[in-house]
Amino acid sequence: MTTPRFTTFGCRLNAYETEAMKALAADAGVQNVEIVNTCAVTAEAVRKAKQEIRRLRRERPETRILVTGCAAQTDPQSFAEMSEVDMVIGNAEKMSPATWAGMAPDFVGQTEPVQVDDIMSVTQTAGHLIDGFGTRSRAYVQVQNGCDHRCTFCIIPFGRGNSRSVPAGVVVSQIQRLVDKGYNEVVLTGVDLTSWGADLPAAPRLGDLVQRILKLVPDLPRLRISSIDSIEVDPALMDAIAFQPRLMPHLHLSLQHGDNLILKRMKRRHLRDDAIDFVQQAQELRPDMTFGADLIAGFPTETDAHFDNLLALVEDCNLTWLHVFPYSPRPGTPAAKMPQVDGRIIKQRAARLRDVGKAAVERHLAAQINMSHAVLMERPTLGRTQHFAEVIFSEPQTEGQIIPTRITGHENGKLLAERAA
Repeated sequence: MTTPRFTTFGCRLNAYETEAMKALAADAGVQNVEIVNTCAVTAEAVRKAKQEIRRLRRERPETRILVTGCAAQTDPQSFAEMSEVDMVIGNAEKMSPATWAGMAPDFVGQTEPVQVDDIMSVTQTAGHLIDGFGTRSRAYVQVQNGCDHRCTFCIIPFGRGNSRSVPAGVVVSQIQRLVDKGYNEVVLTGVDLTSWGADLPAAPRLGDLVQRILKLVPDLPRLRISSIDSIEVDPALMDAIAFQPRLMPHLHLSLQHGDNLILKRMKRRHLRDDAIDFVQQAQELRPDMTFGADLIAGFPTETDAHFDNLLALVEDCNLTWLHVFPYSPRPGTPAAKMPQVDGRIIKQRAARLRDVGKAAVERHLAAQINMSHAVLMERPTLGRTQHFAEVIFSEPQTEGQIIPTRITGHENGKLLAERAA
């Protein structure tokens, strides 16, 4: 018998949930199972997951295969019909101890090969306590799940359900536990982080949670926030940006586009000027703040003029780290029924946008030469600055430690550095 093995696709939240599933499976005594935690954000993500499932079956014909995650939640039948798949479970089921206890040791004789309930009926998210990700540097803490918004391109609410928050006390307890185990950086993660608290008593905001963490866990050196919706940022979070140096000067923004008409057709809640105004306000409060963004190329009806506005947004918002998504229609979403852009054009536009992003990274890296940075070591010769730039060292350093560094150059999208005295 062998311990379960996991393959994870998609976001940091999926990675977090894989770690929680490892603990649940171990506690239940599950054996001889390959678990594939899928992503549904693009058609390509689903294709890759199915490709991986087929590869696992070829290489390990004796092992059972369980599929879960957002793609399994939104389209369980397509996975259940694969001859390689033995069981499909939904996003709520995968986080339930009862699910894993019921399938031990290897779900032989299970009468329900598909266990996927209505995700919209889920009203709570548990704060699963995990001890990290097999590394001693950075840990992720889930504070929120689901989304109440319905962007026309997005299938994720149907995979994750409506927004629900982990209570602040649970979040603080987990972060203190991680700090006690030696972690120097914690990343808050969720599907729609800036909606945190709306379903809790007194409806606190994300900024309130950030302030509480920094106050109640004073020995946490670094707190980082994953992707946020800038139009929903609250005053307490802006105050933390201005006055809390332990909150890292790097924000990843869910912008998606830079043209107002496309943003309206996406059913986004902000316009182009809203994004620009937020970035300007944040950099006034903290001049060294850097920004990343999710951007979609080739959304239905996107013209050359619309795309030019998207390209210009990179400079107008001073973006550095781009996550570029070529648009792909997701069945069941309104955008899938809109007039589609030719696939070749989408590919070309995505490539141009990535080139603009690479140039932005090069400018940022060049500006760091001869500067001093506190770098968190992820591996013996690789770390990251507070602004999330990767740093290469010629001499090994202690993994998980924050070390003083002088930047000496850059190459291949990474900074070169030496340890400062």
